[in-house]
Amino acid sequence: MKSSLLISTYNWPDALELVLKSVLSQTHLVNEILIADDGSRSETKQLIEKFQQQSTIPVRYFWQEDIGFRKSKILNKAIAETEADYIIQVDGDCIMHPKFVEDHLQYSQLGIYLYGSRVNILPEFVGAVFRNKLVKFNLFSKEIKNKSRTLYVPFLAKLYKPHEGMSRKFRGCNVSFWRNDFIAINGYNEDFEGWGREDSDLAIRLGNNGIKAKRLRYAGIVYHLYHKVNSKQNLELNNQIQEKTIADRIVVCENGINKYLK
Repeated sequence: MKSSLLISTYNWPDALELVLKSVLSQTHLVNEILIADDGSRSETKQLIEKFQQQSTIPVRYFWQEDIGFRKSKILNKAIAETEADYIIQVDGDCIMHPKFVEDHLQYSQLGIYLYGSRVNILPEFVGAVFRNKLVKFNLFSKEIKNKSRTLYVPFLAKLYKPHEGMSRKFRGCNVSFWRNDFIAINGYNEDFEGWGREDSDLAIRLGNNGIKAKRLRYAGIVYHLYHKVNSKQNLELNNQIQEKTIADRIVVCENGINKYLK
């Protein structure tokens, strides 16, 4: 099975640097890393070029012009270009636990997508995390809240079973899925522009197509760097799109990945 780690980013190279540092500490490597950039300035490209020289596996960089929040589009473009069977997706402000990749691959199953835990780094410690380039945390780390979420207990993780429907615990910053399942629903809906609901809509349509969800609890952990909330000016429209997905049990979106597939 070929696997890819897909990292989305936008104009926060300090955060991306720590995320990429956490890639280097993974206990298990994917076959390639895909970085989907929604229009960052040149500093991000320079950082990625430096990382490409450090990485022992291929790092592929996808960039699009910055004309507003179009995360769905750049993620579709990146996934269209990979031949990986399995995609592990994380945001560029989420530092990965050393076992993150290994956990997602270990718990992968046909007919299931996984969603993992997000531990929040407290606002008052973000500066120190950057200065000290911290990428490892534990239950006693003063920098984090939601301390129980940082517990790494593999035998407890095995108790969680697949379920139908989207959980309120689902976070698009920590998810993995089979590429074929993603293609079957035409990927992310690019009608979502501006922050919000593109990830939950994807999960809902996967469920509508018979794909079950499984929570990675006590495993598959990421540490989210605090930042100001993105503009929610399009959220009402995005909510309407998602509500239609739910009401009509939509599986395949019209404006998706198919336009990029070869």
